[in-house]
Amino acid sequence: MNIFKQTYMSSTVSDSRVEEILARKRSGQRLSEEDAVTLFEHASLEALSKIAIEEKRLKSGDGVFYNRNFHIEPTNICRYNCRFCSYRRSVSDPDGWLLTLPQIEKIVSRYMDSGITEVHLVGGVHPSSTLEGYLDIVRLVRRMMPHASIKAFSAIEHIYLFDKAGISYDEGIARFKEAGMDTLTGGGAEIFDDGIRKRICPDKPNAEQWLALHKAAHNAGIKTNATMLYGHIEEYRHRVSHMERLRRLQDETGGFNAFIPLKYRCANNSMSQIGECPMSEDLRTLAISRLYLDNIPHIKAYWPMYGQQATKEALFYGADDIDGTVADTTKIYSMAGVEQPSLSLAELRKMVSDAGFTPLERDTFYNVVSK
Repeated sequence: MNIFKQTYMSSTVSDSRVEEILARKRSGQRLSEEDAVTLFEHASLEALSKIAIEEKRLKSGDGVFYNRNFHIEPTNICRYNCRFCSYRRSVSDPDGWLLTLPQIEKIVSRYMDSGITEVHLVGGVHPSSTLEGYLDIVRLVRRMMPHASIKAFSAIEHIYLFDKAGISYDEGIARFKEAGMDTLTGGGAEIFDDGIRKRICPDKPNAEQWLALHKAAHNAGIKTNATMLYGHIEEYRHRVSHMERLRRLQDETGGFNAFIPLKYRCANNSMSQIGECPMSEDLRTLAISRLYLDNIPHIKAYWPMYGQQATKEALFYGADDIDGTVADTTKIYSMAGVEQPSLSLAELRKMVSDAGFTPLERDTFYNVVSK
């Protein structure tokens, strides 16, 4: 059973403690890890919403960002076998795929005249993947869409490719940058705690490797995003510790643009029996992310994961970005039981304006394209 299917409970003592923590936050002090765990355990959603909105407005006013993007997923065949993953297939699975360069070219050609500003490349880690093969994908997309930003692969994919090629993270990032990569995705972070990782993704690169890869990107002048998979077997302290490690790296490099809490979805994977956390946990996590990660400017409520109604609600808990058009091009969440995602620009704008905020179309690096 999912440990977060519990209802919020409070007490006079904890109410007083929460009020003291929130007052210190409003005065400009940083939350400690203990503060954040206390807020997870005892703060009301009403109190969290109120202060998260205040913090969000300090960063982006009443604006909420979206963009024009689509995904290319070169393969869902993966050498890692994470227990939470509904997307992964083995080499022998009949519904696994490995796209060729001509197939990728055909996908890109559908969007060449659509005003797309970002191409999102991510997928499984196929055992036969090579650095040169992935560089060829980036070169192809760059040639076909010279004006779009290329967000190319997760830290997990990069680490595998660089280790296999016998090169450093710095050299590998430089090779991708030369090929046309503008940034990389924030995926693969999951939960940094070693004990949790041993239970849900034991053969995957660890937290230190993920952080080192993103640090290498930041040192090369590349801004990135960061994620956290929550709502499974972790505890509140694990979420907070995860955010603390991101906050420390951000203090050092300033390289993260956005933080994206990713909700565990339970369909079609080996952890399905634990179920999913309620929406109240989503809102609580978004709000505390906004409060704790004071040095990361943007908090994303990824609408393909939450759905439209929950995403609108998330805007009242500190989120200021909802991602983009997506255009039916990702199966990562649809294979976990979520409706296949695609929204028009008008639908994205309406989602934001219906919640009382100002829709702002952005590029990958949060430069406003249009209001």
